[in-house]
Formats: sequence, structure tokens, C-alpha cells
Amino acid sequence: MELTYTMQGDYLIPDLTVPESPKIGKYGMLRRTFLREHRDGIYTGMLLEGTLNSHLEEVDTQANRMMDKLTEQMKTLNGVTEQMKAEDQMKWVQLMNSIRNSAEEVVLRDLIYA
Repeated sequence: MELTYTMQGDYLIPDLTVPESPKIGKYGMLRRTFLREHRDGIYTGMLLEGTLNSHLEEVDTQANRMMDKLTEQMKTLNGVTEQMKAEDQMKWVQLMNSIRNSAEEVVLRDLIYA
């Protein structure tokens, strides 16, 4: 590894760049917390190898895809349609909240806390 320096006054300052911050959403942060609190060896190993952020990004992406897929499947099974949304908004909201909560339980169990 080669470092370059810039002269500023009488001092040589290293030319450092900040690594790009990972794009981690809700599920990635939940996974990080789970690993840190319950799988400390795995968390530390991934942190030292530099694979933690990529793992968290991947888990977050998979969790969001799974949420979308499960939500659509559950909407179809429960007969939740745009017509229902126009006719009875309160029932639609109630069913959608129930569907999202159920889908999130599956995602958390299968991806985040596994």
C-alpha cells in the first residue's frame, strides 16, 4: 500500500479518502444488531475481514425483495384490490397493515434472526 502526501505549510498531510458508506436500510441495521448481540464471533470475524457491510447490504436487499413478494402474494390470497381501496378504505388499511405485519414476521424470522 502506497501513501501519498501533500505539503501544507511545513507539514506533510497524507492524502486519505473516506470509504463509501454502505447503503444499509432497516433490515440491514436489524441484522447488524442481531449479529453484534447474539453472534459476536461471526460479527467480529466479518468486521475484521471487511465483509460485514456487503453482507448487511445483501441482507437488506433480500429482505426488501422478500417483503414485496410476500405482500403481493398475501394481497392476492386475501382478495385485497384497488377496488376495495376505493370502496372501503378502512377495511383496506386494516387488511394491508395485517398483511405487512405478517410478511415482516416471516422476513425477520427467515433472514434477519437466522
